[in-house]
Amino acid sequence: MKFAVIGGTGLIGSQVVRDLNAADHEAVPHSLSTGVDVISGRGLDEAVAGADVVVNLTNSPTFDEASPAFFRASMDNLLAAARKGGVRHVVILSIVGADQVPELDYYRAKVLQEDILAAGPIPYSIVRATQFMEFMDAVLTWTADDGTVRLPATPIQPIAAKDVAAAVAEVAAGPPLNGIRNIGGPEVFPLDELGRITLAHKGDPRTVVTDPTAGMFAAVKGDVLTDQNARLAPTRYADWLS
Repeated sequence: MKFAVIGGTGLIGSQVVRDLNAADHEAVPHSLSTGVDVISGRGLDEAVAGADVVVNLTNSPTFDEASPAFFRASMDNLLAAARKGGVRHVVILSIVGADQVPELDYYRAKVLQEDILAAGPIPYSIVRATQFMEFMDAVLTWTADDGTVRLPATPIQPIAAKDVAAAVAEVAAGPPLNGIRNIGGPEVFPLDELGRITLAHKGDPRTVVTDPTAGMFAAVKGDVLTDQNARLAPTRYADWLS
């Protein structure tokens, strides 16, 4: 099969391309660096022409109130190009529990992306993943000072990017779900505990202070960012750290 992977040079996209090509498919990465712009539409028709499947892994450059406009424009342009090119399956990557956190602009934007895809003219699949292990370093910078990091105790089910990519590639190579598949890591941690584990592994002497008002995840109520009924990935956080 032939795959056009839009956003195919990023953290997940590059690994999806690798996994699909390793399975004897033809997966071609496309991004701004290869001349494809999902907002202006430049290069999109050429990128998806002749592809059986389009995997859209592009992401908004911001997580604020501008993010819905990005996903609306990019999905409208992508679906128009895919329909013109005869694409038979479109896949996107979203977030477990995104529809349960309307307080966050970015999560609302991801739900909008899902809704546009589901209402579109092409069979589709949505893969929702829990929080990436690779994002913990960024999370630790959001509410940090010289001696402390403030984090809420929000339950998090970290998943390795390589496991996300494998799941996306598997879905992309299969029949359209016309629905959602949830994937998650094998363990659930309170975010503050995950911060302590991460800092201890790095030999970072800063203290994690539990603060239910700190950072983006303070808006999350309960355990909506986890799903024990999801397809569980194999990589445990301690193994990923090591």
